[in-house]
Amino acid sequence: MSFHFPGLGSRAVAIDLGTANTLVYTRGRGIVINEPSVVAMETKDGVRTVRAVGDDAKLMMGKTPENVQTVRPLRAGVIADLEVAEVMIKHFIRKAQASRTRFSRGTEVVICVPSGSTKVERRAIRDAVSNAGAERVSLIEEPMAAALGAGLPVAEPIGSLVVDIGGGTTEVGVISLQGLAYCRTVRTGGDRMDEAIAAYVRRKFNLLIGEGTAERVKLEVGAARVCSDSHELFARVRGRDVTKGVPAEIRLTQAQVVEALHEPINRIVDAVRGALENTQPEIAADVIDHGITLTGGGALLRGIDQVLADETGLSVRVAEDPLTCVALGAGRTLEDQVCRGALVAA
Repeated sequence: MSFHFPGLGSRAVAIDLGTANTLVYTRGRGIVINEPSVVAMETKDGVRTVRAVGDDAKLMMGKTPENVQTVRPLRAGVIADLEVAEVMIKHFIRKAQASRTRFSRGTEVVICVPSGSTKVERRAIRDAVSNAGAERVSLIEEPMAAALGAGLPVAEPIGSLVVDIGGGTTEVGVISLQGLAYCRTVRTGGDRMDEAIAAYVRRKFNLLIGEGTAERVKLEVGAARVCSDSHELFARVRGRDVTKGVPAEIRLTQAQVVEALHEPINRIVDAVRGALENTQPEIAADVIDHGITLTGGGALLRGIDQVLADETGLSVRVAEDPLTCVALGAGRTLEDQVCRGALVAA
């Protein structure tokens, strides 16, 4: 059921400000922006200006001249470059509202934050959104937003365990009665998987590859466990031979990618185990009944649900649309009065 809230106009928005991608949800329209969290900055005569944002900026990564720099303003789920983050947020909001003006007067923005972020980190995110023009800024912790977006019964006296594997972090949250009974943020996610693949390729083949290539390999043949046909699946990887200094190409099998991803996958498994060990007995009983829900882009990694099921002995399901769960959950706080109880103070 939807309600109208005084002071919340049709331009009220919710933002999943992710390390890898930013999604914007507008009230009454749903998700209208889903683009990489990347900004291309150009320096000319000592003046720094914006060259591109989002999809266009990501295409430039690793291919820019000296006076153009591609910047990812978020690292491990928190803002690393406040100035660029403000530029990116303002750009996405204007694009979502199809307007060249600032935020509408009185607009509220709901923005997601890692559950393990500090007060300083939360203040930085809040300030970035406020400086971009928002009049009111509310925060929601990512595990709670993910649970709302996945359709879990967060307002009921039923324990739910959600694991959100994002670009910079993995959020593990045990939720009951619209609160986090336990939460943990691990600075491991899709970016760490890309770094692990690049490091493996350099160590094993003396081949230097970029972020974009490592991400492509992860998407094409990445997996959390060795499958029966993992030696048959492969990706062609091009980069620079470190010893010879010339371009080279190798063939990387899925089994090798599984080996490369062993460390980040183990960190995620350990985080989930830690959550189960610290869960209250009554909530643990509910988790046994309902299992674990995976959200975030990392939930799409082949076999990661099976690995978690084997390691915990619980059923594991991937949410229907894991990439958008956090944004959808944050958006629900704009549409449903009950869900607004999930918002937290900065």
